[in-house]
Amino acid sequence: MKTDKKVARALDRPSGINSLSEKAAYTGLLLPFMVLFTIFTIIPVFSSIVLSFFDYDQVSTPIWVGLENYLRMVIGDRLFPIVFKNTLVMAVILGPLSYILAFVLAWCISEFRPVVRTFLAFLFYAPGLVGNAYFVWSIIFSGDAKGYANSILLSLGLINDPIVWFKNLDYNMGIIIIIQLWMSLGVSFLSNIAGIQNVPHDMYEAGAIDGIRNRWQELWYITLPSMKSILLFGAVMQIQSSFSIGAVITALVGYPTLNNSLDTIVTYLQDVGTQRYEFGYAAAISVVLFLMMLLFRVLVGNLLNLLGK
Repeated sequence: MKTDKKVARALDRPSGINSLSEKAAYTGLLLPFMVLFTIFTIIPVFSSIVLSFFDYDQVSTPIWVGLENYLRMVIGDRLFPIVFKNTLVMAVILGPLSYILAFVLAWCISEFRPVVRTFLAFLFYAPGLVGNAYFVWSIIFSGDAKGYANSILLSLGLINDPIVWFKNLDYNMGIIIIIQLWMSLGVSFLSNIAGIQNVPHDMYEAGAIDGIRNRWQELWYITLPSMKSILLFGAVMQIQSSFSIGAVITALVGYPTLNNSLDTIVTYLQDVGTQRYEFGYAAAISVVLFLMMLLFRVLVGNLLNLLGK
């Protein structure tokens, strides 16, 4: 009888965190993360927003200039429209391509047995484990006859002279997009595999009863709607990766690039902040970059809400 009463009380109890001790426990678990997130993310973001309205060189006293830094981007800076366009082009091409590729690869690999799946997942994630993995591409696309790409093309008779790939306006952006695509699968790829593997199998059985007849219908009506949160996480990671291209360009091509053809907001931001010490203007540029990422995050979130409808 006592056991039945306990079960009844447990069933009557609403789901969620109710007791004070449970709330304290969860708060304690979240507190270290929230402290670090506040110190290293929230405070720097708000500091950049405030600093963007000042003229500051890290030595003199900050001088209030209002919207001058933002107006300078539009009408007073010859380079900013160029780096803005380059960043947008790369992000629009690379973002959706890497996002779709990460999911398709994860979907295909999830069909293999666990051992094979683990091995293939490691192969695709390996570039993200090594910070300087892109240097292998400097050998492949070396501008002399010893570079792999030039060597193969010369041996096949397709070219007569070596191509200086990173200095050629016909090829340099495409090569950088390929390299960044190769490196950007990483976290999004792994999260997609985890999301696909965690979709309950009974949902597929129920779908088959309800009339789903092929894998494409399973993908659209069951798999994708069941992992919306994972897809959103992957989208956020890909947006961040697509809009923050800089290290690869600086390491392989240098700064500035030929005719500023590969300069992005990130490389320009580093130049303005660390070379010119115009921290107020650099802060304004970083705010614009943040707003671009936020806008695309909202757009992707709205598109993901259409899944399964």
